[in-house]
Amino acid sequence: MSRDLSHLLEHPAIWRGRSAARMRVFPTGFRALDEGLPGGGWPRAGLIEILPSCLGVGELSLLLPALAAATQRPEARWCVWMAPPLQPFAPALAQCGVALERMLVVQPQRKDAEGKSAFWAFEQTLRSGACDIVLAWLRSALPRQIRRLHLAAERGATLGVLFRPREAARDSSPAALRIAVEPAARGARVTLLKSRGGARGSIELSLR
Repeated sequence: MSRDLSHLLEHPAIWRGRSAARMRVFPTGFRALDEGLPGGGWPRAGLIEILPSCLGVGELSLLLPALAAATQRPEARWCVWMAPPLQPFAPALAQCGVALERMLVVQPQRKDAEGKSAFWAFEQTLRSGACDIVLAWLRSALPRQIRRLHLAAERGATLGVLFRPREAARDSSPAALRIAVEPAARGARVTLLKSRGGARGSIELSLR
């Protein structure tokens, strides 16, 4: 295999089945989940979807270790919360190791019933290159819109996390990774619905 071809196959956009091209990741903090994800963690660039069965079932707990790791790096960029349904609780984030000075909360205009301003702000933030992670809660998103978000995240070398209701799993999506989250006896059950180069099925995680 030539050197140029080897370099090409290492690009995170190239999918090679279970022998996925190496990619830069943020470890999730959960060994079982890392083992099921391509690359061994959350990708550092691109869009993923998290589909909780209801608000507050542990979906944010899955991301806290990555948020802490991203914000504590010497070269840390911004971590943005876009249109969160509730105000992030700063003391809890700090207790989990998240550097609050690298966090930014954006609330688009409430009168925008269709969520157009939130989508626009999400896309521009992903594309800016100023952020490590952008979390967003959108009322709705069409496949073509999700494709635009994914391309914007890749261009900005940013991890975009789109939270949508569990029912959205019935819709098609260009996102490379889609997971569903629901309550379980010890914490949360994570189901890998779509994982290019990763595993499929459900994983039960113990959450703090």
